[in-house]
Amino acid sequence: MKTIMKNKEAFIKQIEAGYKTEGDFLNLGAGMLGEETIANAFVKLPLKTITRHGLIAGATGTGKTKTLQVFAENLSEAGVPVLLMDVKGDLSGLAQASSGHLKIDERHKKIGFEFEAKSFPIEILTISEQEGTRMRATVSEFGPTLLSRILDLSETQSSIVAILFKYCDDHKLPLLDLKDFKKILQFSTNEGKKKIEAAYGRISTSSTGSVLRKVVEIEQQGGDLFFGERSFEVSDLQRVTKNGNGIISVLRLTDIQDKPKLFSTFMLQLLAEIYETFPEQGDRERPELVIFIDEAHLIFKEASKALLSQIENIIKLIRSKGVGIYFVTQNPKDIPSGVLSQLGMKIQHALRAFTANDRKAIKLTAQNYPNSEFYDTATVLTQLGIGEALISCLNEKGIPTPLVRTMLRAPMSRMDILSKTEIDQVITSSSIHKKYNKVIDRESAYEILNKKIEKIHEQEEKEIKKKAKAKTRKKPTARKSTRMNPILKVLTSATFIRGVFQVLRRLK
Repeated sequence: MKTIMKNKEAFIKQIEAGYKTEGDFLNLGAGMLGEETIANAFVKLPLKTITRHGLIAGATGTGKTKTLQVFAENLSEAGVPVLLMDVKGDLSGLAQASSGHLKIDERHKKIGFEFEAKSFPIEILTISEQEGTRMRATVSEFGPTLLSRILDLSETQSSIVAILFKYCDDHKLPLLDLKDFKKILQFSTNEGKKKIEAAYGRISTSSTGSVLRKVVEIEQQGGDLFFGERSFEVSDLQRVTKNGNGIISVLRLTDIQDKPKLFSTFMLQLLAEIYETFPEQGDRERPELVIFIDEAHLIFKEASKALLSQIENIIKLIRSKGVGIYFVTQNPKDIPSGVLSQLGMKIQHALRAFTANDRKAIKLTAQNYPNSEFYDTATVLTQLGIGEALISCLNEKGIPTPLVRTMLRAPMSRMDILSKTEIDQVITSSSIHKKYNKVIDRESAYEILNKKIEKIHEQEEKEIKKKAKAKTRKKPTARKSTRMNPILKVLTSATFIRGVFQVLRRLK
């Protein structure tokens, strides 16, 4: 009994020392020793280190989505805007307060503070056919380098894309949507081939054909809805309510499972745009924006080496802009090692050991966490209950905190989706919905090139008619053609006529 008490005291001291904070923090729950939840042994995340990025992982049904919900609620309450990728469609409930439950009250009694039901300000966004405030970007904003990496182009194909972007810049041809880009690809090997090659170098028809096929692939996954105007301004993700709560932007992606190319295209463009436009922040007391990417494996599923490298570089650099990125997935193996090494916080829900490969994966996962004198990490990973997780983060000095099994607090908002009527109300009450959902189709490369092609065709027709008239003028007359007839020429020659007369004389 004394040994148990000593262990408990040592455990509480370790939690209090390891998770001590001087600045603002988020309270995720209380530490657990074995199966016992230690009340008031709070697991606190310093707001200052949220920009060091993180991972929320665990098998299906272990509570990852609810942890994400709790995280987002606490950030919003602290005045930090949040962007959530809602792949499963169950995060819209943030807009309504929880109806409460006896089990929730019991959980919070164990943790050490009362449960409070709350609703949070949300914005419903979309990049596909679903309802919501539309997020778009123009082809020009991607630029030739990023677009080439997304399309996974070869060096030769990438150079052609760069030439075409340069041609469009020089000739004031706006590249807004995919039909603009497809048009310049076709124009470069047809009507505009000679002029473009004379000024910028040779363009291979086979290469442009390959690029066109890859553009069509993006288009078929919904790229025609994403590329265009009006471009979404990333500053609108940083909005805060009059009461000081950060707005939670929920991007609906329930139809994105079979469109991984569109998802990775969107995410890379969004991160690149944030990095380009947000000012340098350095180490501040709180983040400017926190992004949660659910089903994170979709980003990396079809990513090329060049694309992975680009994502890894952005993850390394974007924290200096005051942005934290959190990947939510079933297994840490879904995240490339180069990205995983950049994640300072890890929330690990239960993993299942059904096969030998599962057991190997669990051992490898356990090695990603600090050693603990209170846990056998590999064993605990298979014993965690729903709403429990192993947590390790960075303290305010950037030092890893002790690994702690945590009883997580319950979400303050509804743990279910909104009805269609409720979703429509959120969308119509949005202050930016009209701004981005108004259809804009101004004159761009597609229309300008079509006019140019029409003029080229008209000029070609004029040339053809001109040549036809010239040929008609040069056509020989009937008399001239008679003189040119060799038979008539013989019959009318002086020699032939003299011969005929001699024959006639003899006949007399």
